[in-house]
Amino acid sequence: MSIVDPSNYLSGIVEQLKVHWPENRIVNIVCHGHSVPAGYFAPPFVDTFNAYPYLLHRALKERFPYAVINVTVTAIGGENSESGAARFKSDVFCRRPDVLTIDYALNDRDIGLSRADRAWRSMIDKALDKDIKLLLLTPTADVSGIADPAAAAWTALQAHANMIRKLAAEYDIGLADSLAAFERYAAEEGDLTDLLSWSNHPNRHGHELVTRELMRWFPVSA
Repeated sequence: MSIVDPSNYLSGIVEQLKVHWPENRIVNIVCHGHSVPAGYFAPPFVDTFNAYPYLLHRALKERFPYAVINVTVTAIGGENSESGAARFKSDVFCRRPDVLTIDYALNDRDIGLSRADRAWRSMIDKALDKDIKLLLLTPTADVSGIADPAAAAWTALQAHANMIRKLAAEYDIGLADSLAAFERYAAEEGDLTDLLSWSNHPNRHGHELVTRELMRWFPVSA
C-alpha cells in the first residue's frame, strides 16, 4: 500500500505559504471531524488551545512566518462520518479550504466499516471535485487497547485505521497516521495513558503527536 509522498503532495500550498506581502493570500485549512479536533478533553471541558487544530496553526506560523493562515474547526463532538458527510457541503465548502483534514474513526466504530467507507468516500469525492487537498487522519487511541489488545473495540479501531490508510492510498491523498504514532509512543517511550486526558480523548501530549504527523505534509523544502 503506497501513500502519496509528503515531501511534495502539498507543494503548491507550501509555496503559497512562503509568499510575502503583498503577493500572498489567505491559506485556509479546515479540520472536520468529531470531538478530538473539536478540542474535547474530559467532557464537557473543551480545551481549544491544546487541541491539534490550534497546535497546527501555531506550528505552521512558526515555520512560515510571512503566511496568512486560517485554521477553522468544523468538528462536532459525538458525531460520526455519516453526520459529517451530511453537512459537508454546507459547513465545509463555505470555508473555502485549501487543505482539509478529516478525523472520524473513533466514533465510526458505532456504524461499522461499510457505512463509514461510504461516508468517507462521499466527503473525499466532493472535496476532490473542488480541487481541495486532503489529509485523512487515522484515529487517536483510546483505553480499549490498554488492558486487552484483543478487545473488540480495539480491533475495530485498528480496522477503521486500516480502512483510512487504504482510502488514502487509493485516492492518492495525504494521510496523518495518528494511531501509528500513538502505538510507536507506547512501544518506545511510555504508555498510552500518557497521551490521554479521558477514556477516548487525547491530552496535550497526544495532540502534539497528531500535530507532528500533520506537519510532515508541510515541509519547508517542498
